[in-house]
Amino acid sequence: MSVKKAVIPAAGLGTRFLPVTKSVPKELLPILDRPMLQYVVEEAAEGGVEEVIIVTAPGKEGIASYFQPSTELERRLSESGAQDLLDKVLQASRLAKVSFVIQEQALGLGHAVLTAREAVGDEPFVVILPDDIVHHTPGVVAQMAAVFDAVGQGVVAVEPTPWETVHNYGVVDVAPAACPNSGPPGHPEPVNGLGLHQVRGLVEKPPRDEAPSNLSIVGRYILPPEIFDCLERTRPGARGEIQLTDGMLLLLESAELYAYEFQGVRYDGGTPLGLLRASLEYALRRDDTRAAALELLRGIDTA
Repeated sequence: MSVKKAVIPAAGLGTRFLPVTKSVPKELLPILDRPMLQYVVEEAAEGGVEEVIIVTAPGKEGIASYFQPSTELERRLSESGAQDLLDKVLQASRLAKVSFVIQEQALGLGHAVLTAREAVGDEPFVVILPDDIVHHTPGVVAQMAAVFDAVGQGVVAVEPTPWETVHNYGVVDVAPAACPNSGPPGHPEPVNGLGLHQVRGLVEKPPRDEAPSNLSIVGRYILPPEIFDCLERTRPGARGEIQLTDGMLLLLESAELYAYEFQGVRYDGGTPLGLLRASLEYALRRDDTRAAALELLRGIDTA
């Protein structure tokens, strides 16, 4: 079964961006002229996703408003002949069917995913964390969907991390991967050139000398619907939160998971400097902004 639904958890407080996130959801902070959230919805749509389920929290109604029609604005832009601006305004609502569920309490990423259970139903789906922005064509979701089609099992995106910072991330314990959908029955062929590993375990923020690898988990997961039963059985941690990695550990008891080293440049949109870097580098890539961005950088006084 192909992946047609995406869950985007967007219920966090965005504390690293306070005080602006008192009134503006972190997910709507812009990279140039589009919010972070639109970039990941575009990535999902490019990867074949038809329905996006956004998990929000009370007080973050602005996220829903962004994807709803703005009749008066659209009328004024149309009447003034500003077709380019009108196309930009309409673009977000045309990417995919977007729906919303509310996470009433901040009880962790696993709980946020569990909140979307009814909306997802009994089919595989992709979880996309909106502050992990990855620049590449095709996007990470499209890359992972191809891997999912090959292995028929859950897939988590990973990237190599310097050993001196591995304690800041969730990492995977892996073994060489073999593709179960190739080769004679019972004798799968090794997967070559895909950056693919079979997951044996997941560890959250391990000390360097205890880390099973330096492959850190990035905010993209393709998961089977069985993950919901696992999350139901997952015990809350010390802060009362249900962690997705703990649910995935339970899933490993009855299913296989694969770790995929994706192609692309990742930006940490969850920090102000990460978002600034993304904005600068995206501006330098775009034909309509490259010259102005270069001029701006040359004119900055670093004294």
